[in-house]
Amino acid sequence: MAGRSARGGQGKDTGKFNFLVVNDIHYINAKCATFLGRVLQKVKEGAPPEFCLLAGDLSHHGTEEEFRSVKEIFSQMGIPVFVLPGNHDYKTQNDRAAYDKVFPGRSNYYFDYKGWFFVGFDSTEGLRAAKTKIHDPATHFIGEALRKIDKTRPVVAFTHFPLGETVTNRPLNADAVLELFKDHNLQTAFGGHFHSFTERSFQHATLVTNRCCSFSQPNHDGTTEKGFFLCEASDGKITRAFVEVSTAGI
Repeated sequence: MAGRSARGGQGKDTGKFNFLVVNDIHYINAKCATFLGRVLQKVKEGAPPEFCLLAGDLSHHGTEEEFRSVKEIFSQMGIPVFVLPGNHDYKTQNDRAAYDKVFPGRSNYYFDYKGWFFVGFDSTEGLRAAKTKIHDPATHFIGEALRKIDKTRPVVAFTHFPLGETVTNRPLNADAVLELFKDHNLQTAFGGHFHSFTERSFQHATLVTNRCCSFSQPNHDGTTEKGFFLCEASDGKITRAFVEVSTAGI
């Protein structure tokens, strides 16, 4: 299911399915592992997901040890996990070697699932957290990927930096990136970075960020809830529910 190949055409929708969207883990230590264990338990208690999207900032310091811990923990779900880098996934401004070693090929890529087209792209600019620009290789990739599919196919985009209008630390060229989806059936774009729930619109699509799924870091809007989205795709639309995970006693 993973990879850069797309079947093209309209892609017949074979029915509804569930998937997870997790952002901003900021893994540091064993307490983070305990919290992620609770995340996995919450996943088991809900509707079974068929895959998981991890929208950046898997680590806090960009170390190989942090990445391997996150990879091992999420592998326990037994479903495909599709990751993308965040700005905290760099060790220095120009060093993302550890991320690329543990998650090779997980920068700009797409996959098909039951008639849907999922496109993930790298919106980072090293360690920079604000006033960033999504680089040309990512925008070129998006354009080339969308040219491979029928414009009526439902599309989900996922990346680290928020795309929604007026959201804190939105990339400077977010509007230009969204224009690439203008003539396609974009339904939802998931982002992170701003540790808060936001919801904006682009044509008929919903652009969202979520509270962080992190033990080590706070939400930027002062809220205390931590967790993830459980999403359902059905009839060409995406619905989502926030699933809270307690940090108490860790």
